[in-house]
Amino acid sequence: MLVVFLWKGLFLIFYTYLFYPLLLRIASSNKTFTYTIIPQEKLPPVSIVMAAYNEEKVIEAKIRSVFANNYPQELIEFLIGSDNSSDNTNQILLTLKEEFPQLKITLFTSRQGKINIFNQLVPLAKHELIISTDANNIFHNNTIIELVSAISSGDNIGLVDSYIMHTDLKEDGMSHQENTYISQEAKTKFNEGILFGVTAGPFGGCYIFRKKLWTPIPNNFLVDDLYIHTAIVKQGYKTLFNFNAKTQEDVSNNPTLEFKRKIRIATGSFQNLFNFFSDYFLPTTKFGFVMLSHKVLRWCGPFILLFIFVATIILSFASLFYSVLLSLEICSIFICVIDVVHRRYNIHLNLFRHLTHFYQSNIAILIGFFRFLSGVKSSIWTPTERHQNT
Repeated sequence: MLVVFLWKGLFLIFYTYLFYPLLLRIASSNKTFTYTIIPQEKLPPVSIVMAAYNEEKVIEAKIRSVFANNYPQELIEFLIGSDNSSDNTNQILLTLKEEFPQLKITLFTSRQGKINIFNQLVPLAKHELIISTDANNIFHNNTIIELVSAISSGDNIGLVDSYIMHTDLKEDGMSHQENTYISQEAKTKFNEGILFGVTAGPFGGCYIFRKKLWTPIPNNFLVDDLYIHTAIVKQGYKTLFNFNAKTQEDVSNNPTLEFKRKIRIATGSFQNLFNFFSDYFLPTTKFGFVMLSHKVLRWCGPFILLFIFVATIILSFASLFYSVLLSLEICSIFICVIDVVHRRYNIHLNLFRHLTHFYQSNIAILIGFFRFLSGVKSSIWTPTERHQNT
């Protein structure tokens, strides 16, 4: 029985990280997401909602990227909530409001957290189509029109995610590995959308949804985009990924900060998992199959890996094959240790670092699980440092 469960565990790890994305790619090779760009004279108005906390490094570039779009400025309503920022964010916002009257700024005098700000601002949005975005997510010229045209191509489309391109990649941290992982995730989500009509959730930096499908987010939740996405799917609407709607942002390069970010995301993911347990663990539905294959198995990954390691130790006493397998497992861990040591001496081996990224992500998930169990009282957190090492 131990052998059977060991191989099942190995299969599940390879399935969620390798087999599932590969099968989707094969199945969707002749499919695509097509829609017609809406003519300028027929474009609907759109509301953009954003929370900001101490974003002085990026806030002006963000706002200018929105109004530099090939979307009529008079059709854009931009609601920004500054979360009691203590840097120059508020001053920059007030200055830009004189230039862009479409800005609607709320300066909170006490920390609210992104969730509470969204719960307050979304109901104030005047328009049916709402774009949720982050302060460090810079729009391309066609971002808004591509998102609006895509979601307007079908009344049954409730949410469309954008393609985030990353900048500031450096050799001395995890940015290349994180960029590779996210790029593969984008392809998988695109294939999920065109095959099943649902994805495993948006990336969160920039996506559009219909206001009528909005459901207030619990105040203590840490991953708002997954909650919004799941609530929309539960109402019977499609969610898709759009490679044509491009944005860009700097990817985290500091391993310590990236590790903390992953812990926060993991904690919030478990909040969503247990809130939508029956939806995520129902493989007989398209959404359940997607979530189980793409997300839930990865959230269970640390526990599966620990079981595999312990089972291999036990079996190694009775079998040469499992002794070799155990040696390979120990070697993979040792490689990560070597990578960490090399990094301190400015030696960077990308192949090794991909393995380090994998283990680091799973450790973050494990810590996030226990933080979830201990209870999350507030969604207030400090964003990852912008433009690291610049």
